[in-house]
Amino acid sequence: MIGKKRKLGKKINDLQVGDSYTSTHAIEDRDLLLYLGLTNDANPLYIQHDYASQTPYKQPIVPSVMLFGAVSSIVSTHLPGPGSHITKHEMAFPKPVSHYSEITFRIEVIAIDHENHQVAMSISGTDSDGDDVLHGKLHVCPAYEPESIIGASLENFF
Repeated sequence: MIGKKRKLGKKINDLQVGDSYTSTHAIEDRDLLLYLGLTNDANPLYIQHDYASQTPYKQPIVPSVMLFGAVSSIVSTHLPGPGSHITKHEMAFPKPVSHYSEITFRIEVIAIDHENHQVAMSISGTDSDGDDVLHGKLHVCPAYEPESIIGASLENFF
């Protein structure tokens, strides 16, 4: 990985209120099994059809933290992009998401705080029926401009 150039996401001065990104994500068995394996979360509501069928949900649902993971991925890979970091999040999940659902996420810059190097972003998620399954707000620290390695290594010569 050393020596491989990677493009950083947008820096704070490159962002504007109204910048947005939309992405659609399908919830697959692979995603659920990876999440459950990584977290050791064996909640029967997430994986057992016989249990879930006896609840008001009628079928297994997707853990809300998996939906947040999709949001975090959008922030890390698209807006602002690589080098950014979520520092605060407030989210609501008004409708459960069932397995194999397709969710459309939309993230938008709603405020920029140059002094604290933070941007506020709204987030929403809708299912294929157009129902709201997620909404909230994020505070994100966009990528910093890296210091020059050459400049720092030659510091003694200037």
